Amino acid sequence: MNEGPVGMGGVAHEVRMIIRGESRAHLLLRSRVSALVMLTLVIDLAGTTLAWLLERHDAHTGFTTWPGALFWVTTQLTTVSSQLPNPVTAGGKVLDVVLQVWGITVTVTLAASIVTFFLHRHLDHAATQP
Repeated sequence: MNEGPVGMGGVAHEVRMIIRGESRAHLLLRSRVSALVMLTLVIDLAGTTLAWLLERHDAHTGFTTWPGALFWVTTQLTTVSSQLPNPVTAGGKVLDVVLQVWGITVTVTLAASIVTFFLHRHLDHAATQP
């Protein structure tokens, strides 16, 4: 089960091991990533509906349709939205801050989860060496 350090050729194999949850480290990473994805999808859909309800009637808003709000919220959550119009209502601005905080939280949590995964893999590998 422990193949040692993962080279470029072993990345696909390691991903399959994560999907199958072959070790404690793989299972932990899979559960953390799954939870982040599911929570983010829920927040994306709820945020889209809320953004659309808050912003749709303001003449100065950048999005007046549900698909437009979905695009805006999704880009806010991926933290790549610097060129998109900002909300103009007070509720929309609060929502924007909440979405940005969630996007940063997901990024940091994902990075920490990956570091933890590699630490566990290293410790597992070291424990099997003579």
